[in-house]
Amino acid sequence: MAEPIISVSGLRGIIGSELTPSVAMNYAAAFASTLPRGKVVIGRDGRTTGSMLADAVAACLVGHGMEVFDADVISTPSLGVFVRHIQAVGGIQISASHNPPAYNGMKLFNRNGRVIPAVDGTQVLAAYRKAAQNWVSHDLIQTRHLVSDPHAAHLEKVLATIDVDRVKTQSFRVLLDSNHGAGSRLGKRLLESLACRFEVLGGQPDGIFEHPPEPIADNLKGVSSMICSKGMQVGFCQDPDADRLAIIDEKGNYIGEEFTSVLCAWGRLEKKKGPVVTNCASSSMMEWLAKKYGVSFSRSKVGEANVVDRMLEMSAVYGGEGSGGPIDPEVGYVRDSFVGMAQVLDLMASTGLSISQLVNQLPKSVMIKDKIAIAESEREQALGKLRQKLCDAKIDDQDGLRFDWPDQWLLMRGSNTEPIVRIIVEAPSAKAANELCMRAKAILSN
Repeated sequence: MAEPIISVSGLRGIIGSELTPSVAMNYAAAFASTLPRGKVVIGRDGRTTGSMLADAVAACLVGHGMEVFDADVISTPSLGVFVRHIQAVGGIQISASHNPPAYNGMKLFNRNGRVIPAVDGTQVLAAYRKAAQNWVSHDLIQTRHLVSDPHAAHLEKVLATIDVDRVKTQSFRVLLDSNHGAGSRLGKRLLESLACRFEVLGGQPDGIFEHPPEPIADNLKGVSSMICSKGMQVGFCQDPDADRLAIIDEKGNYIGEEFTSVLCAWGRLEKKKGPVVTNCASSSMMEWLAKKYGVSFSRSKVGEANVVDRMLEMSAVYGGEGSGGPIDPEVGYVRDSFVGMAQVLDLMASTGLSISQLVNQLPKSVMIKDKIAIAESEREQALGKLRQKLCDAKIDDQDGLRFDWPDQWLLMRGSNTEPIVRIIVEAPSAKAANELCMRAKAILSN
């Protein structure tokens, strides 16, 4: 049997060959071994295999003396908020995020309702490798509670970040694509609370995706075509566990996930000045925004947990990843598509501008992503060549190598799962971006 892909914050794999109920139980047991006795929240993203894994995880946790609160189908950010709401010691979200239907996974949360940081994740991984299990005697076995409404606390926190009455007066026409994931449960309630006129695509959270689940342009062509035909002002597209949000403008143009966190941070900085954070693979638009408002800016390593660590370090007022994941500390330290929807609508209401008009006020640039085959044993030498040849750039080596020039940048990161190096470039034009990408590939190939 192949092993699932395991990181410091969770695991994911193909059901039946990499991820089975027994693997899920072993991983839940390892997590439980690092926690004090108390409440643990579990949830899932709607995939057909989610209830099977939830049953296995719940049985393991109660058998380890944990009181389990089962939120059933719930978004990842909602689970994070609920962990804090009931003062749980941790949480487990059963989700494979944007992976295809054959996959599922587990994402771990600490008592603060955030994805566990690397130091905690390392402990869990070590416990899993040792097959740590601390089963309790019959008199210490706990109970599994089914939660009737695990979404309300999250909805309240999201609405508290915006001017609800101002948004209500606009009666925005919204198309929400939840694609049969977990996002429709809270998404409908949020849009109703904001008096939007809306339609939901894939509102039944059964995991039967109508298009590939990652909310990128190629997968959303059908949704984009509906915006104009239905007269919608904005399209919101979630991934299966609803921690990522892609936006389509009123003309049916996919504006890209890179804009989500930037638009949300824009609204926050209009009201409250303070540091902002993104990761080193995200667009430079967030840095531009920080300069516009005269606040400090920082980049972290790639990964939600790393962004959150840097946000806490800087007491940031906002953060996020370019994959469509705004992180609002006033709601929770988790990427959050509902924060994205509410705050983008609030920005539209406060400025009187459409999505396309808002985007036109941001810097114009082009991002491209590519890769080149390089064995892990050869990466250090290959990246060393780049250091020598691109010495006119400012170099950041906290996560791979990032090269910054005044108007463009290049990031090279080795894959943890494949013998490749991933390439990300942002430049003012497609021509400049392609030229920089080809220049880097040529250096690596020689």
